Amino acid sequence: MQNDNLKSYLNLHLIVFIWGFTAILGALITISADALVWFRMFFAGIFIAAFLVFSKKSFKVPVKSLLKLMFVGLLIALHWIFFFKAIHVSNVSITLSVFSLGAFFASILEPLFYGRKVLWYEVFFGLIIIAGLALIMQVEINYLDGMLYALVSILLGVLFTLMNGKLIANHDPSVISFYEFVAGVGFISAYFFIQGKFTAAFFEMTVNNWILILILASVCTAYAFTASVKVMQKLTPYTVMLTTNLEPVYGIILAYFILGGKEKMSFEFYIGAIIIVITVILNGVIKHYQKSKTT
Repeated sequence: MQNDNLKSYLNLHLIVFIWGFTAILGALITISADALVWFRMFFAGIFIAAFLVFSKKSFKVPVKSLLKLMFVGLLIALHWIFFFKAIHVSNVSITLSVFSLGAFFASILEPLFYGRKVLWYEVFFGLIIIAGLALIMQVEINYLDGMLYALVSILLGVLFTLMNGKLIANHDPSVISFYEFVAGVGFISAYFFIQGKFTAAFFEMTVNNWILILILASVCTAYAFTASVKVMQKLTPYTVMLTTNLEPVYGIILAYFILGGKEKMSFEFYIGAIIIVITVILNGVIKHYQKSKTT
């Protein structure tokens, strides 16, 4: 059991690294945020459907569960739209730094979802993360719009993570991801039809955009999202969210070397990022210490 947990934790770090690269792709793809999410979920749904057929897994889910999956799919679509919008109006570093608030939101909401008591150190670490974020916001106020979009995105992210934490108990991770992506595409498609956005021009993109979208949909979405749902069979949503705080670190480092230019931030920004990383490490140390006492 302990080896399974370690394997899941290491796998989670790989997933978070991939998510950090996702932000880079979002900055490089030159289409609107809502169109980007539509293509991402559309192709990811196809990849997962092919996997389910190849592995001969059943697509069947109860109607009640299907309705829940559709709602979560809407949350995921909105989460990604706000995420890419934040990147487009600010940059990768700012957007990912705000994602550190996910741990604080999870420390408050997870006990409500799972009926457990609030752990003081989870809230304490969440407040430290807010302090690190406040330092960043104080010196990078020009990116306020991006921070607000990112704030909405991470709040939606916490909500769908908590809901998937319950759904995983009764359903296969691939099936969950498939229906959530199909629902997301459905909701965005309905909006596009109303807005009259489905024109020939919508599907006209550069070869570079097509290649980046397919990488985003396959590796960074179909694989990473399904794997992230699967690790929740072994790890709590709070641990998933707090480990996700390393996404800014991976993403900011990648952005610095790949994108350069506007990704080079102030000294205070990196101090705030370091505070966040140390908090993640301390949380892991405390959780390991507590588990060692109970075994």
